[in-house]
Amino acid sequence: MKKTILSIVTIASLVFTGCSLSEDDNTPVDGGVITAQNLAGNLTSDLTIKSGIAHNLTGALLVKDGATLTIEAGTTINALAGGTDVYILVEKGGKLIADGTAANPIKFTSSVTSPKAGDWGGIILNGNAPLSRQSGSDSNAATEIKNSILFGGSDAADNSGILNYVILEYTGARIDDEAEHNGLTLNGVGSGTTISNIAIFNGDDDAIEFFGGTVNATNILVVNAKDDMFDFTQGYAGTCTNLYGVRENGYTAVTSDPRGIEADGNLDGNSPSDINQAKFTINGVTIINNADGVEMSDGIKIRRGAIATITNAYLVLGSGAKFGDVIDLQDSKSDADDATKITAVASIANGLDITDVKNTVSGGATITLTTGTTGGADKSVFAWTGYSF
Repeated sequence: MKKTILSIVTIASLVFTGCSLSEDDNTPVDGGVITAQNLAGNLTSDLTIKSGIAHNLTGALLVKDGATLTIEAGTTINALAGGTDVYILVEKGGKLIADGTAANPIKFTSSVTSPKAGDWGGIILNGNAPLSRQSGSDSNAATEIKNSILFGGSDAADNSGILNYVILEYTGARIDDEAEHNGLTLNGVGSGTTISNIAIFNGDDDAIEFFGGTVNATNILVVNAKDDMFDFTQGYAGTCTNLYGVRENGYTAVTSDPRGIEADGNLDGNSPSDINQAKFTINGVTIINNADGVEMSDGIKIRRGAIATITNAYLVLGSGAKFGDVIDLQDSKSDADDATKITAVASIANGLDITDVKNTVSGGATITLTTGTTGGADKSVFAWTGYSF
């Protein structure tokens, strides 16, 4: 059977190294279109995945330079649970076109009937956009979960594809204490890429993390991230609009320092003399901790040379939930840049203390925090997810 399948792939002019097609599909490939597939391996030419049947992600799927993976609206991809090597990685020069609709979103989820956070890795896009770096050095860095594959470059307008109306569930498989998957990892992704209408549920690490790059993101819903909801580092220089993050009551899984927003100017604060430190904007963000008995380290944490401009932020605590600090701009390695400006509203219900704020040690950043019961992201745009707010 294996020889037959490889013959079909060859006839269809596809190069999909290490790929295993479904045993019960008599016509798995039709002119470069996959109708039923166990997906894994190296994709080196264009491929379209059809909707109408569940597909299986059984290992690492690498979209190589020059190849485009297109996933039709309404498609569900079930990721094999239990392995750290189950993920999709789009390399520099490759593209992922996952352009769903509100009526027919694209879903990536766990393969098991009783799924849990960390069942599989997630989606990684590697682009050619700039990163923080030492002056005179190349703008390249190693992918956290696969160091042999690099990301970053000099093309701020680089295009890694489209993710629109996409749901990611049960991501975040951990490789070891130093390396783990996020739900969606954007490595040096350029502004030519579309990231919009994304929902990330029940992840075992960060929900979404931006490592440098210039990509903009709009309408991002995060529910129950074990670590950070929204993470920015390594020179990220884009704009995010309408972010909504919530930790539900009863969701008690935490790392040592879970946060709503975390931002570093350079990678882990280890290169304070880097050029192109993170300088980004967030317009409209809601951070809610509803988990009784769980303390999130910070609602918003900006540090290590990052410059953040955040407007219309809204922070809320449920009964028994806590923030270590509502807003914190200090860090032992280095504080946020004093050009940081944050305008936020906090609900003082359930013990939220708006004095739990730390400006930079110099006091030079601008923090405007008032009390109220409205503000932040427009949650109505997430109706397509079916999530009950």
